[in-house]
Amino acid sequence: MIQAHGVIDQLRQANIQHPIEIKEIDTKGDQNLTVSLAKMGGNGVFTRDIEQALADREIDFAVHSMKDLPPTLPAAFTIAAMPVREDARDAYLARDHVALASLPAGAVIGTSSTRRAAQIRANRPDLETKWIRGTVGSRIEQLAAGDYDAIILAVAGLKRLGIAEGHITEYLPATTFVPAIGQGALAIECRTDDTELRTLLATINDEATALAVETERKLLEKIAGGEQAPIGAYASVDQGEITLHCTVSNLAGDVIIHEVAAGENPSHVAQLVVDKLMSQGAGAIIQAVNEELNKS
Repeated sequence: MIQAHGVIDQLRQANIQHPIEIKEIDTKGDQNLTVSLAKMGGNGVFTRDIEQALADREIDFAVHSMKDLPPTLPAAFTIAAMPVREDARDAYLARDHVALASLPAGAVIGTSSTRRAAQIRANRPDLETKWIRGTVGSRIEQLAAGDYDAIILAVAGLKRLGIAEGHITEYLPATTFVPAIGQGALAIECRTDDTELRTLLATINDEATALAVETERKLLEKIAGGEQAPIGAYASVDQGEITLHCTVSNLAGDVIIHEVAAGENPSHVAQLVVDKLMSQGAGAIIQAVNEELNKS
């Protein structure tokens, strides 16, 4: 809801004065808090119900967290705009603000992300990761209650809620704890044939954000079967040059590949990184992850 109101505010600032009504939609991902997102099918669990509402013309556009969108959309829908990206990093929140490096062996970190769990294990194999779901507020409450010694959340969500500075113990570097594809960015989706609305929404599109996120999404599109695997990808843009960092790991976090490439074309940069990853066995890692998730 905060993201939707924020987009409306940006449209108003861009002098788009059309009346806008918000319609709340509970998706499969919102409703089922007892199953991990990877086991529910990964990307798409937060978007399918919303896209159905678009198709049925119950709504005209949707505001998504970009990381919830699959790498390719049905032809009937398009991303009309990506506003300026919020901080893409992961946030480490600990009881009593104990630093990650200072957590005692055996301490428990809560996360619902296979990527975050694998990256934590890669950096601190002596720690335990434990599945957690629920709203940001409920996760912070579980941390305070002592169910976890620390939790990992997206910085962007905490900032949009206005509670980042009061809760974040450490901002995890995006080049080491590489974020989820599209993390921190919003996707404004509408019907492809609605050219008038696409023109209106494009007024709040940020070109640098769109270029970076397109590169990250191209990478996932090129990695067959990678939607559920612990993959992190983060692109930054400086004077037209894209730099893309990517990690692929197994679920245990004891095998992790980190590659980086730079260039000006999103598809080309993504392909450079994919080629490097595959030459080091990323395909076999992803296949093993998918087999393991499907068995569990």
